[in-house]
Amino acid sequence: MEFLDNLSPYLIMGLKLAYVFTILVVIVLIMLENRSPLKAISWILVLLLLPGLGIIFYIFFGQNLRKEKIIRRKGLKNHDLITSIAHSQSHKLADGSLGDNKELGRNKKLVQLFLNNSSSIVTIGNTVKVLNNGKATFEAIIAAIKKAEKFIHLEFYIFEDDLIGNQILDVLKEKARGGVEVRLIVDDVGSWELKKPFYKNLQSYGIEIYSFLRVRFPLFTSKVNYRNHRKIVVVDGEIGFVGGLNVANRYIDGHPSYGIWRDMHLEVKGDAVNALQSAFLIDWYFVSQNDIAEEFYFPPKLPEGDKIMQIVTSGPDTDWPGIMMGYYQAISMAQDYVYITTPYFMPGETVLLALKSAALGGVDVRIMIPEKSDAYFTALCTKSYIREMTVSGVKFYFYQKGFLHSKMMVVDDQVCTVGTTNMDFRSFEQNFEVNAFMYSEETSKELKGYFMEDLKESRLINLKEWRKRPLWQKTKESFARLFSPLL
Repeated sequence: MEFLDNLSPYLIMGLKLAYVFTILVVIVLIMLENRSPLKAISWILVLLLLPGLGIIFYIFFGQNLRKEKIIRRKGLKNHDLITSIAHSQSHKLADGSLGDNKELGRNKKLVQLFLNNSSSIVTIGNTVKVLNNGKATFEAIIAAIKKAEKFIHLEFYIFEDDLIGNQILDVLKEKARGGVEVRLIVDDVGSWELKKPFYKNLQSYGIEIYSFLRVRFPLFTSKVNYRNHRKIVVVDGEIGFVGGLNVANRYIDGHPSYGIWRDMHLEVKGDAVNALQSAFLIDWYFVSQNDIAEEFYFPPKLPEGDKIMQIVTSGPDTDWPGIMMGYYQAISMAQDYVYITTPYFMPGETVLLALKSAALGGVDVRIMIPEKSDAYFTALCTKSYIREMTVSGVKFYFYQKGFLHSKMMVVDDQVCTVGTTNMDFRSFEQNFEVNAFMYSEETSKELKGYFMEDLKESRLINLKEWRKRPLWQKTKESFARLFSPLL
């Protein structure tokens, strides 16, 4: 206070004017970005309601880097080849020469969308094994990497230095000593607790490890909001894994505050593994500046099965929010049902409208979310959507056995997806994500069966009871929703 008292009135006035001018400039920049009105208004509210802090939040979390392309794919050998294949497949799908598979034909619009918005090539002749919990997932991953003879590629948002993490690391170290190439990417924010000794220890065994988009102050503060949420494992180019599980004990043992940590993963064989490999190697180029495209990493394959799928990525490195557009298209195509599991529900107006329209049109729309959440503010935002969705006929269920972290959608016994994408603004627009979209009646029915099993551990939200909640609770949720585009 004494410091302020010693300042001249003119200096104080000048500082106030400079601050107001800065706020106005930032507001103009937000408007010139032509974001969605909801997101623009949310940021303007932050700037006005939180003097000083609002600008800091905007610097860290508010800048739109999609147009800048955090990762520029053009010129990467893998990406250019995939783009060429996707372009060719798009023309063949349009003229009917891609194949006469009925499951491909029934989902032609969705397949075409992914070819055009994210160059997600169509892969035919895959096998898919659903790994319905953490125990099954880690057993399968460890078994696969133990058999590795050439290379092991891993990418996780969270990799914890705990029991399961060290079980995996012990196998990786053994393989690296035997001459197998091992590459590991972890997200710098998601795996924030990993320190330099962790990295140096792995490097001493010949394991190449990088953290994705390192946040070091004051550099890269504007990029802290753009995280790599992908979970990919590729072994020898022959077997791949993708889904919602990070590497942490809680995915096996649960959590004292939440109970079991419910999640789902996929084990994939066939040409789809090459698509997962390409997604990993594009990220690898970003962290290492090493453009890997040799045939050694893309071994030719005979058909493993009959599953048709596309590996779809989205993030600040793509022109379109590809996975969000895919969700919208799949929901809009639904005739009978749409079943969704997601830990967070803040999907934006486009997907909200698709879900409401489907339900109002007679489609059985069911959304399962956790009763207990690991993110308090996000849980408030999620609950703010329940009343309006329930009014339109959407059925909401609270999973009660533990924390539901699974990201899954199945539509009409025809198309289904499992991956890393939550139904929220962050996953749809900011994070680097990856999902497997599968065009298979068999796999869709299998996932529907798991959904129905989880329903037994859930309770249907009754609209009349929901409306009777205390006013203070509704007020907190509504306030939180104002800022949902920023979470």
